[in-house]
Amino acid sequence: MNTVTYRYEQLERFCRDVFIHLGFSSEEAGQITDVLLLADLYGITSHGMHRLIRYRNSIRRGSVKIDAKPEVVFETPVSAVIDGHDGIGQLVGVFATKMAIEKARRTGIAFVTVRNSTHYGIAGYYTKMACDEGLIGISSTNTEALMVHTHSRQPLLGTNPIAVAAPAEPYPFWFDAATTVVPRGKLEVYNKLDKPLKEDWAVDENGSVCTDASHVLNCIINEVHLGGILPVGGSTEEMGSHKGYGYAMIAEMMTAITSGGLTSNHHRERQQGQGSGTCHAFIVIDPAIFGDAQAMKGRLSALLEELRSAQRADENVPIYTHGEKEQICYAERMRNGIPLNISTVAEMKSIAEELGMDVTAYLGEVDVSQARLFSYEKKRE
Repeated sequence: MNTVTYRYEQLERFCRDVFIHLGFSSEEAGQITDVLLLADLYGITSHGMHRLIRYRNSIRRGSVKIDAKPEVVFETPVSAVIDGHDGIGQLVGVFATKMAIEKARRTGIAFVTVRNSTHYGIAGYYTKMACDEGLIGISSTNTEALMVHTHSRQPLLGTNPIAVAAPAEPYPFWFDAATTVVPRGKLEVYNKLDKPLKEDWAVDENGSVCTDASHVLNCIINEVHLGGILPVGGSTEEMGSHKGYGYAMIAEMMTAITSGGLTSNHHRERQQGQGSGTCHAFIVIDPAIFGDAQAMKGRLSALLEELRSAQRADENVPIYTHGEKEQICYAERMRNGIPLNISTVAEMKSIAEELGMDVTAYLGEVDVSQARLFSYEKKRE
């Protein structure tokens, strides 16, 4: 048995109660849980319950401050800079997005940037917040340095995702992607499954292609910090490596440079008890600043339908537009449950036991003896 399937309501209760036991209020715990479980509902396994163990570890070592409150340190009618004070990224991200939405409602466009935050989950959660309000949302975050940029073997940039969402029918346009070939969480998932990485996903400390997930993860954790994940486009300029490299730089400019925070290559310099120094960006645009917002939505909907209806290369393989597969997955998993890797379930059980929670009441009787566990802790001074 490699996976266990749980109902959404079961995981929502478990996850919320974990964060309450960790010290968050019921409202805060519910918000963090909503971000995590949307990832699982959308099929983004790398950023859902799989991440719970890393959040627990970050809280335990003091790099995520439970009582931290985001502070606006600079503001104009169309912009703001927020200091997250090492708070958990989901709460900081929601705070910043709400501010951007409010400003965009008044001025038509807003750009809110954040420094000194922590991992905020899927970037697309925050663009969805704007899109659900009939607005266009853009979000990005930097991360610890994991990308081995073109012609390098030393990671200095993060996986630095960029997300965009806009209203459309029958599905909104919803795009969320790392600027690396895959995010770190994908390597962790493959390691749990004991599966080899795909060629041209990652390199080892020598800059050579490596398909051993455990080895690449150890390269990331190691203090020498050589090796890591390749940019979108892979390892050569001929295949477009410079494009992913450039997208990652755009994310750094949108997040760290605008906020005055740490670029990805300086995150590791923070000491025990300090946060990761993660920076975020949230841009919200009211389509009404371009005229008729409903007409704009109609034009986008028409384009997306034309893309879906294009002549197929293989009649048995449908064409999807960005966000469509996530909506389909969401509906299916709300009906039939969310599958979790047995190693993730083992991590959840260990967290519950540590917090004095009744594991069986939440997760039932499940054999996790076949779980493949890995320490994702980064070595610090």
